Amino acid sequence: MNRCDPCSVAMAEQSLPLPNQRRIDPISVASAWSGIITHKWFLLTVVVLLGLGAWQGIRVLLGPAVVVDRVARGRLVETVVASGHVETPYRVEIGSQITGTVEDVLVQEGERVTKGQPLIALEARESKASVVQAQGAVAQAEARIRQLEELTLPSAKEAQTQAEATLRNAQQTYDRTAQLERNGYATRAALDDAQKTLDVARAAKRATEFQVYTASPGGSDHVMAQTQLNQARANLDTAESRLGYATIVAPRDGVLITRSVERGTVVQAGKALLVLAPSGELQLVLQIDERNLGRLALGQTALASADAYPDRHFSATVTYINPGVDISRATVEVKLTVKEPPDYLRQDMTVSVDIEVAAKDNAEVLPVRSVREILSGQAWVMTVKNGRAAKHPVKVGLRGNSQIEIVEGMQPGDIAIPQSSGVLTGQRVRPVLP
Repeated sequence: MNRCDPCSVAMAEQSLPLPNQRRIDPISVASAWSGIITHKWFLLTVVVLLGLGAWQGIRVLLGPAVVVDRVARGRLVETVVASGHVETPYRVEIGSQITGTVEDVLVQEGERVTKGQPLIALEARESKASVVQAQGAVAQAEARIRQLEELTLPSAKEAQTQAEATLRNAQQTYDRTAQLERNGYATRAALDDAQKTLDVARAAKRATEFQVYTASPGGSDHVMAQTQLNQARANLDTAESRLGYATIVAPRDGVLITRSVERGTVVQAGKALLVLAPSGELQLVLQIDERNLGRLALGQTALASADAYPDRHFSATVTYINPGVDISRATVEVKLTVKEPPDYLRQDMTVSVDIEVAAKDNAEVLPVRSVREILSGQAWVMTVKNGRAAKHPVKVGLRGNSQIEIVEGMQPGDIAIPQSSGVLTGQRVRPVLP
């Protein structure tokens, strides 16, 4: 009889499998991992699809997340936006006052000039000769005046003095002869000779008095000489003016914006050769849609910027509204004055202008993008009610560039879905504040 070893029996009991214990086969585990590695992309795709399916399921149940706008209080400025160009209130066309040949053009187009600065020089030989001739005539007339004052008049006065002395002697001789004739000491013939001498002396005195009068200021000779001097001076002024016309100068400060003349050109009187934009105030000329005519008024302020310098802004004021409407374009011409124009503004430069037509403090405002059918008069917004998009009518007021006033239908804090979200009425949504 064989006796069993207790240790051998125990080991045998441990190696026997338990009724409910599942044995893991190492070969099966290795095979499973090998399969997973072999089909990893397929399995990854399955996992991603399952995740997308779960996400879509949640999205369908709760709706997509949509960024919404909120009604808030703030200052709202309503503006009329338009574009136009820069002009001076007027432009000066510079031309020649005489016919002549251009000798030199002293300025270039776009150059800034000052009042009195020479711009164009014309040939002036004939004008210079006319000036010299007129100066000679003036000198001759002045000499005639001096001759009357320095020679003729003193000579006439001296002759008058001699004639008066001769008359006195003749009068005394006549008186003595007449006394002697009455006393019988002189003949009648002697008295007649004394009378004749007296008459000649009186005539000579009258002649010298006339000479003194005509040579004196106010006398005929002096008046004629003075008239000739005045005419000579007038001719000299005319000649000098024509000589001055040979040099065309700037009538005021400004910038030359057009030049249509070169050396050798024969110019005619009155033909525009240069166009000057005077310095000072500038104006902005706009064409505004006639639908905005009722919102515009003189004196309204505006903020403008040149398209070439969009980051620089300057102020302007509405100073002119055309009473008529351009029927072909359905626009109204509006002009704004810029009292202190910036240095970079140029003639005919394109500008963008925001005219402030109304303003309100503490207004209930909402971004324009969330208000629909504004122009129809029946504006509405897409709001959220019980987790779904719902149409909600509103009444709007002032309209700014990016915000609009909500007069009725919403309160501060209410939300609205922007039009660009693509959400339809009744669709489930999850509102998200920006």
